[in-house]
Amino acid sequence: MKKVFLISAMAASAFGCNSYNLSINGTVEGVAAGKVYLHKFNNKMFQIIDSAEIVKGAFVVKTNVETPEIYGLSYGKKSPCMIFVDGNPLTVQLDTVNAQKTVVSGSLLQEQFDQIKSNCDDLNIEEYITLHPTSLVSAYVLYRFFSYRLSADELRHHVSLLDTSLQNTQYVKMINELAGIYENVTIGKTAPDFTETNTTGDPVKLSDLYGKSYILLDFWASWCPPCRAENPNVVALYNQYKDKGFTVLGVSLDKSKERWLKGIEEDHLTWTHVSDLQYWNSAAAKLYGVRAIPSNFLLDKDGVIVGKNLTGEDLKNKLAELYQ
Repeated sequence: MKKVFLISAMAASAFGCNSYNLSINGTVEGVAAGKVYLHKFNNKMFQIIDSAEIVKGAFVVKTNVETPEIYGLSYGKKSPCMIFVDGNPLTVQLDTVNAQKTVVSGSLLQEQFDQIKSNCDDLNIEEYITLHPTSLVSAYVLYRFFSYRLSADELRHHVSLLDTSLQNTQYVKMINELAGIYENVTIGKTAPDFTETNTTGDPVKLSDLYGKSYILLDFWASWCPPCRAENPNVVALYNQYKDKGFTVLGVSLDKSKERWLKGIEEDHLTWTHVSDLQYWNSAAAKLYGVRAIPSNFLLDKDGVIVGKNLTGEDLKNKLAELYQ
């Protein structure tokens, strides 16, 4: 732990939030020619901002970027590896098969993140931030791995532990925004209403489903393995209680309509489905502060939230209690 603390302190002293001439010298094993792409990270997504030619298995990226910040690097249009840029020159051995096996050298922040990335979910995040209050890694890990597991008050408390130099980063801004949203979607509050398009292109309004019985507002996507694994449980419960008025409104974070419809068909999801096909920019997901899927909200007939993120046996037991 001492080594990580030293890395954090060194990295913090090396930069503020500044413009920086990024330099990456890289190699791509087994590839003689082609392109690598530099991506900017934003809201769980990467957007291409620059590219470089591969010549005899090597490439050089030189461009102006903001630092400290997270970027991505990919071979062709494949999924990018994540790189923490901290103002130091970087050397990259790019893996074209598995981006996660890419080796990045030179970034102190990257070294810090690499030490914890395999167990981020199990970190004592309050202790970690206290040890590394100035590190972008602390802000990112709080945003990426804990923002959907903490209450509004807990989020604000953890943000208060971060150094003021991080308060204007996109990660802290999104956490603060989420804290405000979470206050509106707690148990006992009326679910925020919204309208989205169904599979045939017609608008569906959440509140139009009110008045009969309980409603499961289910956020999922065809590309999400945990969602697909949970779908049989939701199907079984829907079939068990639909004659009592229970229904499900599936809200997909898909990007492709074709894959969305295929997922619905393959998993036998016979309830109403909507999506704006905007991935993590889904308007409904943003309205409910959804940062991980599967995620759900159980509503009563008047649209009041009576349960959150109930899956497996927890959802089964809750519905059994409500329909006894």
